[in-house]
Amino acid sequence: MDEIGILDARNNLSALVERVEKGDEVIITRHGKPVVKMVAVEPADEEERRRRAREAIKAIREMRKEVKPLGDITIKELIEEGRRY
Repeated sequence: MDEIGILDARNNLSALVERVEKGDEVIITRHGKPVVKMVAVEPADEEERRRRAREAIKAIREMRKEVKPLGDITIKELIEEGRRY
């Protein structure tokens, strides 16, 4: 893991990003003190992302079943009722 000053990091950002993409970790320092650690972001697994989306949709549909309809009351009437208080 290398340490690099903030000015050098700014001037060589593209090269640092390439290094980090290849697996290196870089510490950026300000006045000799570490302030930032650059590490690569793990790519999201597409199938995992889709599975989570399906679960979220299923949960939303289940919650909707529990919601009771308003009956004869309109949204406008509810708004007017709220304005009275």
